[in-house]
Amino acid sequence: MILFKQAASLRDFLHKTSGDKKTVGFVPTMGALHEGHLSLLSESLQHNTITVCSIFVNPTQFNDPADFEKYPVTLDKDIEKLENAGVDVLFLPAVKEIYPNGTTHLPQYDLGYLETILEGKYRPGHFQGVCQVMHRLLEVVSADNLYMGRKDYQQCMVVKKLLEITQISTRLHPCDTLREPDGLAMSSRNMRLNETERKQAVAISRVLDRIRHSVVAGPLEPVALAAEKALEENGFKVDYVAIAAADNLELLEEWDGERKLVTLAAAWLNGVRLIDNMLIP
Repeated sequence: MILFKQAASLRDFLHKTSGDKKTVGFVPTMGALHEGHLSLLSESLQHNTITVCSIFVNPTQFNDPADFEKYPVTLDKDIEKLENAGVDVLFLPAVKEIYPNGTTHLPQYDLGYLETILEGKYRPGHFQGVCQVMHRLLEVVSADNLYMGRKDYQQCMVVKKLLEITQISTRLHPCDTLREPDGLAMSSRNMRLNETERKQAVAISRVLDRIRHSVVAGPLEPVALAAEKALEENGFKVDYVAIAAADNLELLEEWDGERKLVTLAAAWLNGVRLIDNMLIP
């Protein structure tokens, strides 16, 4: 595995090594790698000639500075996992490599409805930060294929919108969420849970799974409200539990029993904010 810290050096390397028949797969991460990340890298390694992983904790997508400061950093372990997985390239940039002119006066992107609901509503500016860093990373890597986990379902939709806005030719591949044996979605934030909180955390996936298996055609609000109540009874402070159209995240009041849905939740367990989602059916 080759490690690059400068964008120009990485760009030159990829330009020299990627010919007409070679494809570049890209997995962007913020480190604290787990099996979910490794599954994305495995997809890339299977279908591309060169696989690039980036580790960059992006300051512009944290609307809470304290959350940014607490984000887990496990770089030595991350590098070992990437080497064992057979990843070709690690891009490990400093902030000045991603934002050479600083983090103020950055581009703004017209994301429409996505910034008014759910994560867009509860984390103002978050999706702009996601677009800012992804736009820059995609310019540097020039990947043919981009792999992201459906664990961040809304983020996948935002990046899809970014690709449309910028006309970048990279193809996005959303991949299934990996879960722990008890159902908890794998997440770097899980590292911040103590033993008691970790046992409580599984309530999110159980509540969403209950919705997935029990929802029927008709009004959806009572279903979401019941799920919120269940999480509160399990010690969570709930931002939202929602049921939306899977293709565009339109929040639905009624379901016709046929349209594909996604149920999503975000809730706090003490100082740790956890998110999850499940497709229906």
